[in-house]
Amino acid sequence: MKSGYNKEPIVTIQGWEHEAWSGYEAIGNTVRDAISGKSKSKAVVVVECYPGVRQEEILAGLSAAWTPALIIKAEDAALEPGEIDRKVERYMTDDRVFGYMAPFRMEECYDADKLQQLRDDIDAVASGIVVVIGFGATLVTSGDVLLYADLARWEIQQRYRAKTYSNWRTNIVETDILRLYKRGFFFEWRMADRLKKSLLGGIDYYLDTNEADAPKMVSREALFAGLAQTASQPFRLVPYFDPGVWGGTWLEANIELPKRNHPYAWGFDGVPEENSLYFQYGALRLELPSINLVFFESIKLLGDKVYSRFGAEFPIRFDFLDTIGGQKLSLQVHPTTEYIREQFGMPYTQDESYYILEAVPGAEVYLGLQDNVDSEQMMADLRKAQQGDFTFPAEKYVNVYPAAKHDHFLIPAGTVHCSGEGCMVLEISATPYIFTFKLWDWDRLGLDGKPRPVHVDHGEKVIQWERTTEWTKSCVGRIEPVAEGEGWKEERTGLHDLEFIETRRHWFSAPVRHEANGSVHMLNLIEGEEATVESPVGAFEPFIIRYAETFIVPASVAAYTIRPSGPSVGRTIGTIKAFVRA
Repeated sequence: MKSGYNKEPIVTIQGWEHEAWSGYEAIGNTVRDAISGKSKSKAVVVVECYPGVRQEEILAGLSAAWTPALIIKAEDAALEPGEIDRKVERYMTDDRVFGYMAPFRMEECYDADKLQQLRDDIDAVASGIVVVIGFGATLVTSGDVLLYADLARWEIQQRYRAKTYSNWRTNIVETDILRLYKRGFFFEWRMADRLKKSLLGGIDYYLDTNEADAPKMVSREALFAGLAQTASQPFRLVPYFDPGVWGGTWLEANIELPKRNHPYAWGFDGVPEENSLYFQYGALRLELPSINLVFFESIKLLGDKVYSRFGAEFPIRFDFLDTIGGQKLSLQVHPTTEYIREQFGMPYTQDESYYILEAVPGAEVYLGLQDNVDSEQMMADLRKAQQGDFTFPAEKYVNVYPAAKHDHFLIPAGTVHCSGEGCMVLEISATPYIFTFKLWDWDRLGLDGKPRPVHVDHGEKVIQWERTTEWTKSCVGRIEPVAEGEGWKEERTGLHDLEFIETRRHWFSAPVRHEANGSVHMLNLIEGEEATVESPVGAFEPFIIRYAETFIVPASVAAYTIRPSGPSVGRTIGTIKAFVRA
């Protein structure tokens, strides 16, 4: 089915167009006017930055507008790179992919005496504008005007790849994208998010720095009005797509993506920790990390019960895995909750499922172990395969099931699995998404020409060996009727009793009503060209979704209806909905 998939969904923020500015000239003038209103001969402007922000670009743009009397680069007071490397070494480990969640706060990476020297330098200026900028600028001073310069997690990764940004404060010259990402994920971004959560409610202005030389700025009030509005209505995240060694052809053809040297393997349109939001303020489109919504509208978005269980974390993730015209995913297993907590410092694990959005004849899914598997022999064969000159006989050890459109395969952590060729998978899972232990990668190299990381030793410790053929059958095609009415029916398709996510599928040719149940809802239009989400009481504007689009309904939405619309009127269409079980 051809999709009208919207690759640039926006949330139109009502009533705040006058609090949004673009370009350094307009931004500089706005901040200067704010300074003038304070009637002081000297003003200190603080620009706190997320790691990866182009600080020199900001300085050049603002300096042209203001001609500062003094520029303070906060990171001159940070600990030396070698000292920070020593601090975080035990959390980084020697592994290319996995570290341990680091607990550091920003002040632990700064020298108190050097910070005081910078404050003395500011005090020595009698008049004019002093600019303090950097990751940790607010440790120097709170200033008279505070800007927060932000950017999306995906954009940071693009800067890694383009070699325009490496990791923060390190002597390690790193070119391996996986290791760059690892230090960001386990150290820098955690520390930056702790700082952001403590600061954003008190800033004056929020600066979007995702696009080079094209900054956008909104006031704190406009930003938080946008977050509050979004947490009260259905919305979509800004998707991104990435090539991979096993990638297929469905995403490129059906979502009309630009051609790449390597086929698209992944599509991410339901991962708030990595995706962005587009807020439209009049003619200005602001991009911000969607994790900001999770941080600052936690209860409205997640619901009281989910927030009390997970804190300000979004526990559900939807993404695409495309093997149509491609190759098998790596044979893999996810860690148990105990293992991920003890080894990596994560509070919960990646339970998941494969919902087959599309499939070609012969498509397959590998799931669970064959009966009477000799665990020692299987591990010996996996290790032998890693040495080369031996192909791991996956079918000898792992069940292979045929896969067809709308099948749902449930994959609790600890279950050996992978998608075979010919599947367009909507992966519905818990959020800790980098914790995949590859066991076997089918004799292939990654796009970088290196062997893809394989973690047989980790895998051996978490494989649940009793999950053999009979047990696995309960994870395949588990469809239970729930309710039905005129023009609709609801089915439970999973997830497994061991997993905290529940999924419900609705087939409908007439409007179907969904009620709040204390949890955020994440949905995808799995059948039909178009549907419209509406509030029974007019609490939000009608929201149009199209085939394969993922969307989020916050827990604060008491009820909503979904009906076929556009070319789908008069037809039976379908959605799959995920939420956290009570």
